Amino acid sequence: MATHRTPREVAEWAATAQAELSKLLAKREASPHRVMTLTESYEKLTTLNLKQDRLFREALQCAEHSLYRSAHVTSFAALMDFVHEWIAADPARLGVIQTNYPAWGITQASDFREQKDYTLFEVLKKQDLISNSMMKALQGLLAKRNECAHPEDYEPSINDTLGYLDEMMKRIAALAAK
Repeated sequence: MATHRTPREVAEWAATAQAELSKLLAKREASPHRVMTLTESYEKLTTLNLKQDRLFREALQCAEHSLYRSAHVTSFAALMDFVHEWIAADPARLGVIQTNYPAWGITQASDFREQKDYTLFEVLKKQDLISNSMMKALQGLLAKRNECAHPEDYEPSINDTLGYLDEMMKRIAALAAK
């Protein structure tokens, strides 16, 4: 005869069963549960501030609810906030920009919002703050974001979106390591 379980034991069993089911469902091609795997990767990123974390979590929620265009746009906003803060957090990086682009009037991270993202990536490369491959990757992410942000024929799938979010996390981690 089975022993009686406490409500806590039943809740723990149910949570474990739900997690295992989500992992199984994540193996299916079109399953929104695949976002769970990406969420686990995301949680390894520890370099985000509260605003970036909130934006990235919102992008993951968009992906869970099949709002793929929104996930692209929101995650790119998190990336750009990270890039702005990444430049401003290091006096050497910020000084290079201030010295070579005095007309920009940059004194803090939020001042970078006045600059075009594409141009900022080129400037970072020109000042040797990022590599050529990083610049091209960031510009590619921007192009994909633009396809999602403006009325186009592009309709990203779950695979497109998960790949985009994964690439976003890798680029943030690479910049954070510099």
